[in-house]
Amino acid sequence: MTHVESAHLVELALRNATPTDADAEALLHVERCDRCRDELRMLTRVVAAARTAQLVDLPTAPPERVWQRISRDVSGPPNPPRPPASAPDPGRRVLLALLALAAAAGIAVAHRYLHERSELSQRGVVR
Repeated sequence: MTHVESAHLVELALRNATPTDADAEALLHVERCDRCRDELRMLTRVVAAARTAQLVDLPTAPPERVWQRISRDVSGPPNPPRPPASAPDPGRRVLLALLALAAAAGIAVAHRYLHERSELSQRGVVR
C-alpha cells in the first residue's frame, strides 16, 4: 500500500489551497489507513493550535529589538523589485513546513503547561 506523502498530509492539514483530485484520492486513502489517518489528525491538531496561538501564549514577550526591527522593515523605503525566484525545492518546503509545525507544537505544549500551572496555583497546590 502506498501511503500519502508527509508533505501532502501537511498541505491537507493546512487547508490553504483549493482541493484537487489528488487531495480527494489522498483523503480516500486516509479513511482506510490508520497510519495516515493518525498522522493527518496530529498535523491538523498542530495547525489548529498554531492558528489560535496568541502573543500571550508565548512564554515571554519578544525583546524590544524584535519590534524595532519590524518597525524599521515595515516603514523603510521599498526595495527595488527582484527577478522572480525559481520554484522552491519540494524537500525544502517539507522541511520548512515540519519546522513550523514543530514550533507550533512547542508553543501549544508551553501554553498548556502554563495554563495548568496557573490553575494549580489558583487552587493553592503550587506556589
